[in-house]
Amino acid sequence: MTFILDFIIWSPNPEMFTIPGIGREVRWYGLLFAMGFIVAQQVMYWIFKKENKNPKDVDQLTMYLVIAVVVGARLGHCLFYNPTYYLSNPLEIIKIWEGGLASHGGAIGMFIALYLFAKKYGFTYLWILDRVAIVTVLVGAFIRFGNFMNSEIIGLPTGTDNGIVFSRSVEDMFLNGDERIEEVSFEKGGSAVSDSAGLVPMTVVLEYKRSIDLDPATSKNFFERSVPNAFARSSSVSKHVYYQSGMEMPYKLYKDGGVQYAKIHTLGIPRHPGQLYESIACVLMFLILAHVWYHHRDQLKEGFLFGFFMTMLWSERFFVEFFKENQEAWEADIPLNMGQWLSIPLFLWGVTFMIKYWGFGEKK
Repeated sequence: MTFILDFIIWSPNPEMFTIPGIGREVRWYGLLFAMGFIVAQQVMYWIFKKENKNPKDVDQLTMYLVIAVVVGARLGHCLFYNPTYYLSNPLEIIKIWEGGLASHGGAIGMFIALYLFAKKYGFTYLWILDRVAIVTVLVGAFIRFGNFMNSEIIGLPTGTDNGIVFSRSVEDMFLNGDERIEEVSFEKGGSAVSDSAGLVPMTVVLEYKRSIDLDPATSKNFFERSVPNAFARSSSVSKHVYYQSGMEMPYKLYKDGGVQYAKIHTLGIPRHPGQLYESIACVLMFLILAHVWYHHRDQLKEGFLFGFFMTMLWSERFFVEFFKENQEAWEADIPLNMGQWLSIPLFLWGVTFMIKYWGFGEKK
C-alpha cells in the first residue's frame, strides 16, 4: 500500500512571473541565487561590526565575490565537465543563462577574489577567509534550493516507494507537444501497478482548453500509442516515468463543468532530492560555523575556521555525490565522478589548515 507521505510529486514552474512590458521571465533559481548573496551580505555587515571593521568594505567584498563566483563557476563547468565542446565553441561559455555552473570553479574564483580584496583593503588573507567561510555555505543553501525549484541536479532512484518524483519534464512534454492542453497536474495513486520496488502509482491529469472536445474513438491511437512512445523516447521523461514497450498505460477521458479532461495512469520513479540534502547540510554548516565564530573568535588562530569549513563542505559534497546523477555521461566510466575527484584536494586542503592552525588561546 502506498501512503501519502511515501513520495512527493514535484513539478513547480521554474518561472515565477514575467515582467510586464519587457516580457522578461523571473526564475526561482535566479531569485534565490541573488537572495543568497543579499542575505550573506547582511550577515557580513553584522560580522564586520562585531569585529570593529568598516562595514562599508562589505559592499566591495560583495562585488568581488559575486563576479568571481559567477565567472569561476561558469568556467569550472565548461572546463571540468565538457572542455572539448567549450574550447571548440568558446562563445558558448558566455551563455550563462543556458545553465551550467560548477561549485568547484566558484570556489577557486572565490579564493582568488578574496586574495585580491585582502591585499587591496588591508586585511590578512586568513582573516577574510575565515569570515567569508561562514556566509559561503549560506549562499550554497539558497543556490541548492534554487536547483530544487528548477528540478535539476537530481538524485538517483531510491529503489523504494520513498523519494521525489520530478515530474516537470512530463508536464513540459505535454504542454509543448499539444497546444490543445491548458494545464497538466498530477495525482498520487492510480490503476497502474508494479511488483517492482522503486515504482509508485501516479496519475497525469490533462486539462484541455474549453473549446476542445475529444472523441474517444479518434483519441484511442494517441493515448494508447503516441503517449507511451513519447514516454519511452524522451530521456528526460523516462528518468521519472517508467514505461517498457508493450506495457499497458490505462487512461480515462471525461468532462467536468464542460471542460475536457484526460487521466493517464502510470508509474513514477522516486529519486533522492540531492539538492535538498546539500541545501540542508549547508544550513547546518552555517549554524556550526557561526556558533564557533561567535563564541570562540578571540581564541581561534586565523585560518582554522576556514579549514573547518573546507573539511565539512567538501566531505559533505563527496558523500552526497553518491546519491546524485552524474552531470556528464562519461563520468559513468570512472570510479568516482568529477565532483568527487575535485572535492578530494579541497577536503585535504581543509584538513591541512585545521592541523596547521589548530589551537585555542585564552578567551578575551
